[in-house]
Amino acid sequence: MSRASAVVKVAVRSASTSAAQGTRYAVPAAVAAGVGVAAYIAGSVVPAQSESNVFSSLKDIGARLSTIEEALGINFQGALDQVKANRKSHPNNLSCKHFDFDYFNSLTISQKKQLLAIAQSGIDNADSGLGAYAMNPSDYDEFGAYLDPIIRDYHKKPAGQNHVNDWSLKGVEGLPADGKLDLTKLGLPALSMRVRVGRNLADFPLPGAMTKQDRINMEEKMRAAFAILISKFGGRYNSLTPGSPDFINDDEYKALVKAHVMFKDMAADPYLASAGIASDWPYGRGCYQSADKQFIIWVGEEDHLRIMCMKKGAILNEVFDRLKSALDTVESIDGLKFAHSDKYGYVTSCPTNLGTGMRASVHIQIPKLTSDGTDAKAKAVCKPLGLSVRGTGGEHTPIGKDGTCDISPSSRFCITEAEIITALYNGLKLLKAKEDKA
Repeated sequence: MSRASAVVKVAVRSASTSAAQGTRYAVPAAVAAGVGVAAYIAGSVVPAQSESNVFSSLKDIGARLSTIEEALGINFQGALDQVKANRKSHPNNLSCKHFDFDYFNSLTISQKKQLLAIAQSGIDNADSGLGAYAMNPSDYDEFGAYLDPIIRDYHKKPAGQNHVNDWSLKGVEGLPADGKLDLTKLGLPALSMRVRVGRNLADFPLPGAMTKQDRINMEEKMRAAFAILISKFGGRYNSLTPGSPDFINDDEYKALVKAHVMFKDMAADPYLASAGIASDWPYGRGCYQSADKQFIIWVGEEDHLRIMCMKKGAILNEVFDRLKSALDTVESIDGLKFAHSDKYGYVTSCPTNLGTGMRASVHIQIPKLTSDGTDAKAKAVCKPLGLSVRGTGGEHTPIGKDGTCDISPSSRFCITEAEIITALYNGLKLLKAKEDKA
């Protein structure tokens, strides 16, 4: 029921009560619906001297309705006002930029709550670049009218273009004739190489909407999978969930974080906190690490799983092929099904990772392009090359004192996995040329 309808019903009830009590006037539905007190008075139905009383009654009714709506969690005006304010102060906040108020008003109360949950991080954090996080795998279909324009704007892909996953390097443009992505041929030494993907289990809500029990249940389901991985790759699973058979203490956890094997407490990230992703820490969180320490799976971070392979070497194919093999093993485990969309590829919490969910990166020293101690010049050079620049500890971390940066292709969506790893190779070739000339 709309607020106007509610006002009408209360007003009509007030009118009936007033009439029964023999009072001088009653508040009719027409007035409550917005016909206008003055116009109604002009019809000589209500004495003119009662106009102030009518306004007072309506104001009281409105205040009571607002209180009721707040208690029921259906008063959305504050959030909508913030969307409008963010649009003015931060026009590049995509979650607010593409918020369609007419579309929002067409939704049911339940759908409005869901849509605002998706947009909440961008509403709370005006400086968000994207600001929207899906709460369920089905959100990309159910709220496509909101999310699709955001996705197309961020990834610079036209509406209607669907994602296709393909790991085969065969026929990829820019691939060397021998198929080897050998960094030494670019004049580079052995580098720290890493390829990772984000994945979510199809039968659970995404992290932003998970309850504490959801997180525990999801981790428990993955424990059965880790038993299979351990039999093949060795290693162990380390859980942060109190009472878990694989529980590790705080000192062990800190050691894994320091070694960049485990992720930090996400509560410190306001964007993930607003999205609900950081809730219930540390329940349902942990990481698997293989015996050779080159294969890791994070559990319970921004996505249910972050699956990654890393190695110091010169042949990018090695980490790429290892990850594909590891993924094939995980996906073959009975009862595990990853959330996937025919339109968007692999489903992730953040639309920035949709499609492949992949990030292929290396740590490379570019001292000339970072001679001022920042990555500003490196970013200016890398952006036209289709590369992203991060600190050695990941996003929002500083570059190394020796000019080491984390470099990766920026595309994830409507590009194949094979094209991403090839783009990294060719991007590094161009970046090295820029560094040599700097």
